Amino acid sequence: MFIHVVQRGESLWQIASRYQVTITQITEINGLENPNQLVVGQALIIPSYDVYHTVRSGEALWSIAKRYGTTADAIVRANGITNPALIYPGTVLRIPAIRHTVQSGEALWQIGQRYGVTVQSIIRANQIQNPNVLYPGTILIIPRPKPTIESNAFTYHSDEKAVEYVGEVADLLTYIAPFAYVIQPDGSLVLYMKDDTDAIQTGLAKGALPMMSITNFTATETGHNIAHEVLASEEHRGKLLDNILSVMREKGYRGLNIDFENVLAADRELYNSFLQAAVNALHKEGYFVSTSLAPKISADQKGLLYEAHDYQAHGRIADFVVLMTYEWGYRFGPPRAVSPLNEITRVLDYAVTVIPRNKILMGFQLYARDWVIPHVEGQEAETYSPQEAVSRAIKYGAAIQYDSAAASPFFRYTDEQGRGHEVWFEDARSAQAKFDTIKQYNLRGVSYWVLGYPFPQNWTLLEDNFNIKKLT
Repeated sequence: MFIHVVQRGESLWQIASRYQVTITQITEINGLENPNQLVVGQALIIPSYDVYHTVRSGEALWSIAKRYGTTADAIVRANGITNPALIYPGTVLRIPAIRHTVQSGEALWQIGQRYGVTVQSIIRANQIQNPNVLYPGTILIIPRPKPTIESNAFTYHSDEKAVEYVGEVADLLTYIAPFAYVIQPDGSLVLYMKDDTDAIQTGLAKGALPMMSITNFTATETGHNIAHEVLASEEHRGKLLDNILSVMREKGYRGLNIDFENVLAADRELYNSFLQAAVNALHKEGYFVSTSLAPKISADQKGLLYEAHDYQAHGRIADFVVLMTYEWGYRFGPPRAVSPLNEITRVLDYAVTVIPRNKILMGFQLYARDWVIPHVEGQEAETYSPQEAVSRAIKYGAAIQYDSAAASPFFRYTDEQGRGHEVWFEDARSAQAKFDTIKQYNLRGVSYWVLGYPFPQNWTLLEDNFNIKKLT
């Protein structure tokens, strides 16, 4: 895939012609509501098995070719390069897809094995109708090998909405986590969402394992007192574990996510002890245990969100952790990127020193935030989908800008009442930047908060960048 940023005066017809794809292909892959309406700065995914590489200082053609599994000669031919020894930083090179000419007697499994890719990926790339029939001389596009990761998504929807939202993306999920069972001071559990059955069954039908989520907070309750009442009592801790196991057996959950937030600093060791007890109890019955952690940048970071979250202990005890690397752009705070990449990398730089990389799922938010400006302290921003963000930019004729440090798009507009707005959201560029970060840090994978906000570009790029692990 290639990401194109719309320039002033460009039409979809011009963009499609430039990349030799159809308007329909671009429209469908980006979920465009009206292909005749684009806005300056809008990021579009261009369907292609070729990729584009911007030359960096010190790079040579041979090193670029090696990175993409091709040859320097192929890059020279694709770009009409006259002097391969002279390539300049900033030059954008088209890296042609790997192509294979079918030989007599070859089977798809042999071709896949030769290039280190799956048969299914070759079938999809070439739209092969009958995998058992290959004709000598046929030229096949060979998708580039992709790393395999795990992915999770939280959802708080029930009934037909759960079936719709989970069903749309469960093929690309390792886990689905209905949110949530709220712990009570005596260790009992109350389901915060209406029902979790449809989300569980819809996920299972497509190989996404259901992960039970328990928490101590709600939209109106910070939860620190509730957590203390449970963690400080051996009786309440035992009752909570019994109730967790009862729900998991009844509903068909395969694992547990513990999301205790705003835990008192004095309860840090009690939390660690409870986590160990939970792992001991659940492992005996074949369940896995994960935790959700606030985004810390040091072990001694102060604040109610951070002090009781012991990264080193969770990294040692839990099967994996979800880093909640979002909400810098808090809905009651001033406008800023919700998931700024420069802040996320600070968290990762600390996390990987105390948590094994293969235990870390990096958090990724699926929503946009729209603040009225100038911001008044305590005024709540509107939350909606990235698709809606682009629609509003188009409606109000607002050029989309891109903060390269935060790796996040944003724009400003004035509404019908004359109020100024500032919107921060996610697009193809920011999603790709996050996926590149997961690769760079060699993490276990990604965890989404939360389903229900349409963002088709994300799911296209997730599949393009990774193989998603499915567990049994």
